[in-house]
Amino acid sequence: MTLNPAGILQSLIACPSVTPQEAGSLGVLEDLLAPAGFVCTRLPFSDTGTPDVDNLYARFGAGSPHLCFAGHADVVPAGDEAAWRHPPFAAVIEDGIIYGRGASDMKGSIAAFVAAALNVIRKREGKINGSISLLITGDEEGPAINGTRKMLEWLAQNGEIPDECLVGEPTCSQHLGDTIKIGRRGSITFEVTATGVQGHAAYPHLAANPIPVLARLADVLSSRPLDNGTEQFDPSTLAF
Repeated sequence: MTLNPAGILQSLIACPSVTPQEAGSLGVLEDLLAPAGFVCTRLPFSDTGTPDVDNLYARFGAGSPHLCFAGHADVVPAGDEAAWRHPPFAAVIEDGIIYGRGASDMKGSIAAFVAAALNVIRKREGKINGSISLLITGDEEGPAINGTRKMLEWLAQNGEIPDECLVGEPTCSQHLGDTIKIGRRGSITFEVTATGVQGHAAYPHLAANPIPVLARLADVLSSRPLDNGTEQFDPSTLAF
């Protein structure tokens, strides 16, 4: 019997896994993956000043090539639930659309990958070329300290680094599946402080206004290109 990703998605949405709580979402995945032969490993991490976060790594097979699906089961808060068309964790299907917090970002892709992986494994009676794994973090929408970064460190320490990785973050521009990206640009943040000297308009020579200094800095920075981009990515941008 073919596994239906919509049913998996409904089960995941029903778990109110607002960061840092996994709220049973990882258990839903384990209950599907372990009986199919995946070795499931819970990876709880903690750090000073951040909440503890539970994560899940599951792998089927031990050979190469090793394809890993990376994603996050945590979601942002639902906000004003009265403003929702349907309750955010009810996973209601209406006119072929599933409504719920995390349906797009990104429990939908987790459900799709799990269903696809399990269907392939069942169809081939467990005989696949290589191995398949899932790296599911619970700390993407929060501080992002006790999630993917530490999971990758664990994978490296245990010889589990995959050959290829598919990240299921939503990248569609018009409709589902129309865009596959090869990466995501990062960001860097600076804080600039200009110190002034308080004064009086009658004695401007005794004062130092930091605003013109910052204005000149902003003008210089915004008039110079940071880079030329690449074949795959647009040039870097600057925002104040």
